[in-house]
Amino acid sequence: MTSPLQHVLVIGGGFSGMATAIQCAKLGWQVDLVEIDQGWRSYGAGISIGGPTLRALRTIGVLDAFFERGYGGDGLNLFTGGGQAIATLPTPRVAGPDVPGGGAIMRPALADILAKATCAAGVRVRLGCTFSQIKQRDGRVHVALTDGTQGSYDLVVGADGLYSKVRDAVFPAAPKPHYTGQGVWRAVLPRPAEIVCATMWMGQKVKAGVNPVSQEEMYLFVTEDRPINDYLDPGDWPRMLADLLAPFGAPLIQSIHAQIGPQSLVNYRPLESLLMPQPWFSGRVVLVGDAVHATTPHMAAGAGIGIEDAIVLADELGRGATVEGALQAFQARRWERCRMVVENSGRLGEIEIADGDRAEHSRIMHETHMSLARPI
Repeated sequence: MTSPLQHVLVIGGGFSGMATAIQCAKLGWQVDLVEIDQGWRSYGAGISIGGPTLRALRTIGVLDAFFERGYGGDGLNLFTGGGQAIATLPTPRVAGPDVPGGGAIMRPALADILAKATCAAGVRVRLGCTFSQIKQRDGRVHVALTDGTQGSYDLVVGADGLYSKVRDAVFPAAPKPHYTGQGVWRAVLPRPAEIVCATMWMGQKVKAGVNPVSQEEMYLFVTEDRPINDYLDPGDWPRMLADLLAPFGAPLIQSIHAQIGPQSLVNYRPLESLLMPQPWFSGRVVLVGDAVHATTPHMAAGAGIGIEDAIVLADELGRGATVEGALQAFQARRWERCRMVVENSGRLGEIEIADGDRAEHSRIMHETHMSLARPI
């Protein structure tokens, strides 16, 4: 059956955009990707990767590259703030018996891996460029780009993140991102030999954790309540992070606390969330990733469900049905899974802010992990 698609434009060169471009190129289509950042940069420190995301990276074809530059481990160790063991949560090996149940990598490293795979797939990449106008007529999407060129496409994929301009242009009534009342701090530190998987310490109101990103390094993440999303001077970030760690009595956290100083590279991000109601497409323009379902990091699944979007979208489009039918099928397969991640992650944050029922917190984490382990 002849595919109804030959020429696809992906707007946004983040994880979900690159994955979409790669999967569409595998189908033999001409794929253009435009990314507004001239440097194609990815900001941040480490990123935790669950088993389902490793499975998605295997499907994309970059799993070996991930383990060359990242780290894999099984289980999630939980401790009290003082260092007493609470539990070890299992992380099923859903990517295969030979693949650990989780892992982590530096965010710029994963971006570089996907960028290299995007170029190797034959995708035409234009940097420092985005769209200025999108119009649909006669079964085509006509796009004016900011470099002065124009193009006509069979499909346009909006993968331009939490503050998506494609979403604003095509779905002007869509909800806006909302602040959740928490922020997350991150820093990169040397990895002690005893840290071989994700490890977390549950303080009274602050949660701290580490995850190895390589044989030599780990990244630290600290979640705190911040009722107001006010500006925080980056010059104060190391001191503020150190202050958050000071009450923890656990020896490893005390050691980390001693290492944080003015020289430390600390990253802070207020946590925002978005779940756009259906439909996720209009005509031949469809949204993927954070543009339509941005989540907090409580389930370490945000990047993963965006990459899964790419796999499912290309799978449905490649079946040779009508574009509308393929987009309907894509949406049907993705809605419940993405809704679950966004809403359950948000609920975990609410429980932490209210110092609520920890049994409910554990139950939601377990049930969500089990659901994510199922095939997409």
